[in-house]
Amino acid sequence: MSPRTTGQVHIIGAGLLGTSIGLALRQQNVDVTITDASPANESLAIDFAAGRKLASQDAVSLVVVCVPPDVTAKTVIQALNDFPSAVVTDVASVKSTVLAELVASRSDTSRYVGSHPMAGREKGGTLAGRADLFVGRPWVIAIETNSSSNAAQQVEQLALDLGSTPIRMSAQEHDHAVALISHTPQLISSLLAAQLASADDKDLSLSGQGLRDTTRIAASDPRLWLQILSANSGQLIPVLKSFEKDLEQVIEALEHVGTSGSLSKLGKVLETGNLGISRLPGKHGSTNTSYAQVVVMIDDKPGELARLLTEIGAAGLNVEDLNLDHASGAQVGLVELSVLPAIEEKLVSTLRANGWKLAG
Repeated sequence: MSPRTTGQVHIIGAGLLGTSIGLALRQQNVDVTITDASPANESLAIDFAAGRKLASQDAVSLVVVCVPPDVTAKTVIQALNDFPSAVVTDVASVKSTVLAELVASRSDTSRYVGSHPMAGREKGGTLAGRADLFVGRPWVIAIETNSSSNAAQQVEQLALDLGSTPIRMSAQEHDHAVALISHTPQLISSLLAAQLASADDKDLSLSGQGLRDTTRIAASDPRLWLQILSANSGQLIPVLKSFEKDLEQVIEALEHVGTSGSLSKLGKVLETGNLGISRLPGKHGSTNTSYAQVVVMIDDKPGELARLLTEIGAAGLNVEDLNLDHASGAQVGLVELSVLPAIEEKLVSTLRANGWKLAG
């Protein structure tokens, strides 16, 4: 299948996102050039096959700015000047501040379309780049009234070529959404992980997958997140104030746990949490899908997980989701398989017939 993106794509910034975009486009034989403020990072990205070096005779049709948030607007303005025939987009996590700086600079915003792929990793840098990073992920296209239809179409085609699902919304709508679904979770994860810094080793030895799940994103780059959080503070503060109010209610209920009504308040918080998690899009964007969980014990040795999934596939059974946990102090892993309730019984019988040990 031929790529939708035509012409030459120039990527500014050879970090995780820039390198991943380059790798994905090069796999489709799109002509990609890539540059970075660090000559070492630029050379590494080129060696990594994420693009080639920009030449003076190149005719760039699309520029993708993938630099830190605090220099995104400046870089976009420069790109609009350096490439007067090209459409320019960026992948910064906050859109309103970039747009405001562009308008203030009187730049040609008809050729600019802000965007944001909702994808990433805890690890950053050139070597963390992956061609499949954006597959199946939403990609926000922040189209404003001054954006030309051609510019918007080019950015949407880029997102589609990378396997993403383009979603149109304004810069303000985007910033409001990510404050809730991205920036607040980052802060809460970091606050929880901060409690572990001074925790006793004996306490930490009991930790399981639940703690790892809720603190995973706390490993993200603090310097990057300082920029993101400060740029979106206006949208973030109301969400945090609401969270603060709920947390105060929980603390009050626990402080007066023997008082009438305290447990009902606590229970309401937990039930509302159930409601919230049920609204999250699941497989294929569906919601309110209930799955059965089957936990399998596997030996911690090469090939066991692959053998398990192969045998499940050979039985004609489909796994909707999978979670892998490592048993503390034992050379075994616990694989939690999420399946449709209709096939749970057949899955259990198949696994037992093949000699697998089931937990629970």
